[in-house]
Amino acid sequence: MGTFKIEGGHQLKGSIKPQGAKNEALQILCAVLLTDQKITINNIPDIVDVNKLITLLGKLGVKVSAQGANSYEFQADDINMKYLESEQFKIDGGSLRGSIMIVGPLLARFGRGYIPKPGGDKIGRRRLDTHFEGFIKLGASFRYNREDHFYGVEAKELIGTDMLLDEASVTGTANIVMAAVLAKGKTSIYNAACEPYLQQLCNMLNRMGAKITGVGSNLLTIEGVKELGGTTHTMLPDMIEIGSWIGLAAMTKSELTIKDVSWKDLGQIPNVFRKLGITVEQKGDDIYIPAHTNGYTIQKFIDGSILTIADAPWPGFTPDLLSIVLVIATQAEGEVLIHQKMFESRLFFVDKLIDMGAKIILCDPHRATVIGHNFKSQLKSTVMTSPDIRAGISLLIAALSAKGTSVIHNIEQIDRGYERIDERLRAIGAKIERI
Repeated sequence: MGTFKIEGGHQLKGSIKPQGAKNEALQILCAVLLTDQKITINNIPDIVDVNKLITLLGKLGVKVSAQGANSYEFQADDINMKYLESEQFKIDGGSLRGSIMIVGPLLARFGRGYIPKPGGDKIGRRRLDTHFEGFIKLGASFRYNREDHFYGVEAKELIGTDMLLDEASVTGTANIVMAAVLAKGKTSIYNAACEPYLQQLCNMLNRMGAKITGVGSNLLTIEGVKELGGTTHTMLPDMIEIGSWIGLAAMTKSELTIKDVSWKDLGQIPNVFRKLGITVEQKGDDIYIPAHTNGYTIQKFIDGSILTIADAPWPGFTPDLLSIVLVIATQAEGEVLIHQKMFESRLFFVDKLIDMGAKIILCDPHRATVIGHNFKSQLKSTVMTSPDIRAGISLLIAALSAKGTSVIHNIEQIDRGYERIDERLRAIGAKIERI
């Protein structure tokens, strides 16, 4: 189990560039299975979860060739479907949440797709019903082996249909779209997710020859085609990492520039941080955060009541940044209610912040009230363990702002989502050591 040793309380300075988007990468990489032609993908983040998926694709028979830093060429012209029935696949597929998105492309192109119950963050229930209900509506038969926790779908032919998703699941929408592009006839998906990363997937598929309209809305219409071709795709910067660096700058009172953030794809993110009193300036396609030497003050609602920040499907605020917002609020002037609607275990890391001296009331599994210190009482160093990716980066930000030296165990969780984070933080002045 890896460990970070962090000497907190230091101001940082300089610029940092966000990595490619993890959540986009997991979708885009699975889409290479839809064609036997070459696909080149740029700006792929060099992180554990993405590298696991690339390895899994290689074992499935995809030819993988590095083209330079963060760029790969893929060609799925000799797929080994027998691998899906192997014991090794149960291990490989079960260790990665994103592996579920190979099912749609395999079903569409080869008539069958299998997956063990995927792993990932332990942040609450993350059901797969949306994925499989969509496949069934397209004409697939479904089976589930309860003893092995193994899912399967099969179809001689997929037929386009109208469907209303029970939730605007990003991975569910992506999986169904990838199945529908090769289905016979027209598919309409209502209540579809419309995140920028899902838009990126749809635009890539259209360049490959798919016929998807309504991209960016919650109603996607797909005219099935017989085959898809190759393309080149460049991924967006990771909006969760961008939000993490905004939080880091505020908590450490640091002047930071976040480079090449793709402002048009950030949605509510800048405004939510501004509601916390943080100055977020647009300079070209960069974000500039001045040193908040006098702290920052949380806004109230117009009637004077306490601010509530909650997650919601896009274009609402992403749930992946609520833990960052919670940490930032511990040193703000004022109070805020954090409402995590989607996952019932994602706020359970607050006990570690309370140990560091934060004033937080965990109201229930979904809500926490934070009373800010206004930097009058610095967080104290401690020893802690990272429970998942997003809580892990939040605890790291807390440690970098705290007085004294903190230790974070199980940093493999952080590595799953953040590329060479210790090296990049040291480059802007952080005192962090991997031991």
